[in-house]
Amino acid sequence: MSHTKGLQSPPLTPVSWFLPSLFPAFNVVLLVTFSGLFFAFPCRWLAQSGGWVVPAVTGPLFVLTFFSLISLNFSDPGTLHQGSLEDPMMVHVVWVNRRAFRLRWCPRCCFHRPPRTHHCPWCNICVEDFDHHCKWVNNCVGHRNFRAFLLLVVSLCLYSSTVLAASLVFLVRNSHLPFNLDKAMALVVVIPSAGFLVPLLVLLVSQVLSVSTAEHSYEGQCRDLQGYNPFNQGCARNWYLTLCAPLGPRYMSDAVWLQRPVGPEGVPTPAPRPPPCPCAHCHLPPPGTPPQPLGHCPGKGPPGGGEAATLQELPTGPTWPRMQETPGPALASRARFHPQQGQEHLHPLVTT
Repeated sequence: MSHTKGLQSPPLTPVSWFLPSLFPAFNVVLLVTFSGLFFAFPCRWLAQSGGWVVPAVTGPLFVLTFFSLISLNFSDPGTLHQGSLEDPMMVHVVWVNRRAFRLRWCPRCCFHRPPRTHHCPWCNICVEDFDHHCKWVNNCVGHRNFRAFLLLVVSLCLYSSTVLAASLVFLVRNSHLPFNLDKAMALVVVIPSAGFLVPLLVLLVSQVLSVSTAEHSYEGQCRDLQGYNPFNQGCARNWYLTLCAPLGPRYMSDAVWLQRPVGPEGVPTPAPRPPPCPCAHCHLPPPGTPPQPLGHCPGKGPPGGGEAATLQELPTGPTWPRMQETPGPALASRARFHPQQGQEHLHPLVTT
């Protein structure tokens, strides 16, 4: 039986987004509701009693927490493209600081996953530097939004602490007064603030330790890194790579070069070539060096960041096979090649 190589299209598995999105929406409503009760009762009384420092501190913290929560809900965790011309049986091995990693084939996204890249079963995507899937925001935490996740955890800890402290101060100052509506609302705010503060502090400590040792939550659960961790470059260097190192380009935008628009008769039209690397030494490689993918500059990626799968270019020429158009956008990245009689099969370019 002959094996024909064609464009590997990911299986179309519908993922329901409505029910998982209800919980993050409920969290946003919960944050706004308890914050409104706090600012309307304990904070108002403290401000009228001369404690203007309370709204001056809790107000900016609420704004920071609210916008970090919203931005994390709609952020890109580092989604890698789906579908490629790679052979599932081909073995790819990369070395990271004297340790070899075999790139695993993802049967759902149909490409070899780089190191520290995992497939999220809830989002049905492969995420670069996958840390975990946060159900509180219904989004993955990965290479591109880990900073937003840390900002949300820190702002939530600070905001919950200040709200709890201000509410307790209000209750202590009004302990000689009879029970009224203000005290009832203060108790409604104190109970969830104290309940959320303890797990938030535990989460913050675990994330600090994770960044300091360059270990991800998913790797700790699956025991992917046992013994020597090649991604650990020291505590100070790890924090610099996490907070200050450039994130690099979005791989989803780079993967557009793999897609070919389909004409009216189902024949893909030639797409423009990706722009060359702006570095001067990439235009004239020294003799004897292996060919590099277009638009790639060796050694220019963020140190310590995840490396995406090598983008491969489809050959252009008069022997394009016909394609069947799939529902949705008229792009050939999710269509299968059907070579006609007398035409050569497409083979992926082997890169190093």
